Amino acid sequence: MLAVVVALIAAVVVAYGLYRRATSDAEAAMADVAARARPAGRTFDKAMLSVLPEIAQRYFTHAIAPGTPLSSTARLEMQGTFLLGDKSRFQTYEMQARQILAPPAEFVWIPEMKSGPMHISGSDALVRGAAWTRFWINGLLPVVNAQASPDLYRSALTRAAMEAIWVPASLLPEHGVRWEQTGPNTARLFFTTDIEPVDMTLDADGRVIEIVTMRWSDVNPDRTFRLQPFGGTIEVEATFGGFTVPSQIKVGNHYGTDPYLPFFQVRLISADYL
Repeated sequence: MLAVVVALIAAVVVAYGLYRRATSDAEAAMADVAARARPAGRTFDKAMLSVLPEIAQRYFTHAIAPGTPLSSTARLEMQGTFLLGDKSRFQTYEMQARQILAPPAEFVWIPEMKSGPMHISGSDALVRGAAWTRFWINGLLPVVNAQASPDLYRSALTRAAMEAIWVPASLLPEHGVRWEQTGPNTARLFFTTDIEPVDMTLDADGRVIEIVTMRWSDVNPDRTFRLQPFGGTIEVEATFGGFTVPSQIKVGNHYGTDPYLPFFQVRLISADYL
């Protein structure tokens, strides 16, 4: 019996050690992205939009106040709800998270999610060309530990591009983003990372109300990576440091289809542009 107890204690110590090491790695990656943030080289002037499609001009005029430094990296704080599962069966977690975001190719997201006694923590990241998704229950039991792979990298690139709506300056053509107006209130954005384009719908004032793309994902009954709709709606916006951005969003896999579940329902609390 003593041997069993000792073995269990040893297993717990090892598991917690792995969790702490992964947590430390995520914090270091977040600091690394922040340290490499390029200072804004210029400030926003509507004159720089003259060659862009009308919808791009509408977006930037609404999203960036004149004279705002054009920072392309942000530290974010958010809270909300995370739905773990699928439309037929899911568990609701209260969530708060910190994130650093440098679209279109880097982010580190560190959340804390709780449902009763259940506590899930870890990180989701794309840094220096490597992606990972690592989460534990109560710091001991791995929920997911997806290491770098071409599939995960491709999926993470799409997340970084879609979340660029939180860093409007990163969507300017000087960062390689190409805007195509596809309708009176719709645009298609193409990124230098060669992921599938992102479709955006605006209202008459330039506020983002919907964002959709085809994302490389294995969130399906076959657990096989393939392209499938991903997107959602924006309900509220707020202004931080001269940038007016979506502050309350709901997004999820299979957007626009019957299995759609808005698993990520978040309210942006703060945005600090580096």
